[in-house]
Amino acid sequence: MKHLIVNADDFGASRGINRGIIEAHRRGILTSTSLMVRTPFSPDAAKLANTEPRLSVGLHADLPEALQGSPKQAGEELERQFSRFMELMGVPPTHLDSHHNVHRKPQLLPLFLESAAAHGLPLREHSPVRYFPNFYGQWGGKSHPEQISAESLARMFKTKIGEGITELSCHPGWIDVSFVSGYASEREVELQTLCDPMLRRVLADHEIVLVSYHDVAGLLVAAAT
Repeated sequence: MKHLIVNADDFGASRGINRGIIEAHRRGILTSTSLMVRTPFSPDAAKLANTEPRLSVGLHADLPEALQGSPKQAGEELERQFSRFMELMGVPPTHLDSHHNVHRKPQLLPLFLESAAAHGLPLREHSPVRYFPNFYGQWGGKSHPEQISAESLARMFKTKIGEGITELSCHPGWIDVSFVSGYASEREVELQTLCDPMLRRVLADHEIVLVSYHDVAGLLVAAAT
């Protein structure tokens, strides 16, 4: 069976991004998101998420660069962010990843692996869930909206989603003045794409089932038996 998690990074980054992620879940194919807990908009994100019981919410750990050179300080900050997540959401995260994928750094990866194991969570790129990052509309310093069109995403579904569980990462949102990022207009294109009804037909035609991180443990047990 082919199972697909559509996970939005940067939940909590701004009010517009929060609204866009919730809209992509309510109207589109988004099933999961990852929450930043250190921003002024994190409480707004948590409040919205708690109205959507089908949305799985993980921790999008955001480690300041000043801490990344000190494993001890980085580890302490990571645990503070776990605690803050619990304060905001009232439940543990369903998965773990990091802003700008800093968990890939050699000095930080052991900390993330240890935290993921301690909290019993799948860590991006280090779990049975395959990570698929190609739905992204910018490279080489230039915008490529054609890469994040509905037609492009449909092609990815047809050719890139295989057996097992795949996480497709995305970055939908509405642009607002509270968030400054080099990845801006592309977020609105992603939002429109994720809400395109054509994609559900493509998923059905190719027998790809939408799931969230809520479902991962059960799916793995079922696959093992």
